[in-house]
Amino acid sequence: MNNKYSITSFSVFLIGLVLLSTLGCKKNLPEDRESIALDTRFTQTVYTPVLGRNTLFSDNFFLGTSSQPLTFKIINMRTRDGVEASVLTKKTPVQVWTQPYLGDEKSIAEIEAKRKIENRPLFEIREHSGQFLMWSAARSPDVKTQPDSGYVFDVEMSNSGGRRYFRDFKLMPLKERAFEPSVLNSITGLAQYVGLTPSGVNNLRGARNGQFISYNDIGVLFKKNEGAGNSLTFKFVDSLFNPINPSSFNLTNWNQLLHGFNMIKTNESVKYDVAYPIPLIAYRTKYTNTNGDKAHTVFRYDRQGFGNIREEAYISMDFAIYEPGNWEIIIWFTGQSPKFTND
Repeated sequence: MNNKYSITSFSVFLIGLVLLSTLGCKKNLPEDRESIALDTRFTQTVYTPVLGRNTLFSDNFFLGTSSQPLTFKIINMRTRDGVEASVLTKKTPVQVWTQPYLGDEKSIAEIEAKRKIENRPLFEIREHSGQFLMWSAARSPDVKTQPDSGYVFDVEMSNSGGRRYFRDFKLMPLKERAFEPSVLNSITGLAQYVGLTPSGVNNLRGARNGQFISYNDIGVLFKKNEGAGNSLTFKFVDSLFNPINPSSFNLTNWNQLLHGFNMIKTNESVKYDVAYPIPLIAYRTKYTNTNGDKAHTVFRYDRQGFGNIREEAYISMDFAIYEPGNWEIIIWFTGQSPKFTND
């Protein structure tokens, strides 16, 4: 009996010793540390935003096997000749969304309640994503634009495991273009032609000869007028710039044409109070194209054609306007005007 108990006691002693040893080892194990991986990289090193509009550069960073969260910071922003570029790093008032824009807001006041003014650098990096953002408040000539060689900057990336530096990114902005599609050259900022063509034309017949009207027979002009306020007006004119009554486009849903308010429709124009830019953000709504980056407007009408056949026709225009003010979009039939009357 004594030998049995002695063996059992010795076994308990050994088990206890193993447990103490195991616990001691665990206590001394090093803590897990975050890492900065060598495969982490930026996939884009040259950035060419257009001034006068918010431009977000996404999908420009490959995380690799680095631990998250990562923290990013722009450092050493400078011109190509090494002079500090404080114009891009100093805090400047910019308009920031504080609530989501949905496209169903019922007034300009409701829209404006969702954004506010904050002080931010004109060009910044999102702290934990590595995405770059140029704010619309960045303007020439304060900010250098092409053909100037622009700016160079570095990025510091860090986490609790360390830090890493990415060198010599290039920032080469383009001059402002207040609307898109644009008639301006992206480098010189000078107009290349007078007007644009519509985005779509279908089944328009000329009042003079009944032949189809093509894209090349229609010009689209953007014009900014002086005065306070923010509005957008649509006009239609013939080859001599005589007004065409908007009511001739009798199938147009004027109340849902764009995200505007307080519509005023006359025999010569249709005017809306709007919030700029148009569209307010790159987000698909019932007022935009499928990409959400341009407003989508369609002007429709029908008529009774030869043989009592109903003919439906339309002109469409996809566009964006980035600069606030009182704008007009003039659709100019440079050859013959559409035939709206029945045969």
